[in-house]
Amino acid sequence: MAEEKLKILYLMQILLEETDAAHPMNATQLCDRMEARYDYTYNRKTIYSDIERLKQYGLDIGQTKGRNFGYYVDKRDFDLAELKLLVDAVQSSKFITKEKSEDLIRKLEKQTSNANARQLQRQVFIYNRTKTGNDSIYANVDAIHSAIHDNRQICFKYCEWTVKKTLARKKDGADYVVSPWALTWDDENYYLVAFDAEAGKIKHYRVDKIQEIRVTEEERLGREQFKDFDLAAFARKTFGMYGGEDRFITLEGENHLAGVVIDRFGTDVIMFPKDSGHFQASVTVTVSPQFFGWITGIGKGLRIVSPEDVRQTYASYLRDIMKQYGE
Repeated sequence: MAEEKLKILYLMQILLEETDAAHPMNATQLCDRMEARYDYTYNRKTIYSDIERLKQYGLDIGQTKGRNFGYYVDKRDFDLAELKLLVDAVQSSKFITKEKSEDLIRKLEKQTSNANARQLQRQVFIYNRTKTGNDSIYANVDAIHSAIHDNRQICFKYCEWTVKKTLARKKDGADYVVSPWALTWDDENYYLVAFDAEAGKIKHYRVDKIQEIRVTEEERLGREQFKDFDLAAFARKTFGMYGGEDRFITLEGENHLAGVVIDRFGTDVIMFPKDSGHFQASVTVTVSPQFFGWITGIGKGLRIVSPEDVRQTYASYLRDIMKQYGE
């Protein structure tokens, strides 16, 4: 009797794992698979009635016509294109370890048929991508989410890389105590955005460089600072999550570089023509070596117009670099 009650679940499992629009199975094939996989004898008449019950349950079962007649699971929680995007995101994320990437991709494969899962497997090539070796990031993220949900501060040790490729604790291992407000993903790294009450300002921290995190009993601070906080705008103006002073600057560039500026600052950037071959754009950025590096990487087609002190700081930045090459 117990096996009899399980038969419809076995049938659903076969449909989920082994069928899709390109790989339907007719009643005879389903009976054969039931016997091969579960040693259960099914008859075709029962197949038809159980498929109707599964449809009533909510499983989206399609049906092909003609010579290739059969049943298959049609719509799923994720279509194949969505799963490919998720696999790409997992394998390109530096903050996810190689082992965890493989585990997550295996779980994503279970969201489609076996045939489609093989397409996902052919897409995987994570071994040539930089990956963190820090498994504690998952516990860190969980603790941060818990603290945000419970409106609590967090305490942790913060680290930086040394030339020996080891993580050394900053501030001689002293605790960092901050109020977490958001998590963001920038340049393939995961960052905590938090309010540092001692410094009186918003700061960010690489989650994979956090150690010994714990949620405290103290309520979060910084509600006023985060009342109108725009995480997307924060990420656009902050290059590589590198700290610095926020400044409103004007850039001038050749017209073919308009897309570069829009890609960085979004379509709501203030942009207007300078002449037939150039445009100007006004943006708020966190002035830092990372921002100067971005300007330098684009080349002479883009320059800082104002303010003058930022222009001079950038010129000094370039001179210091040239000195290293004897110029």
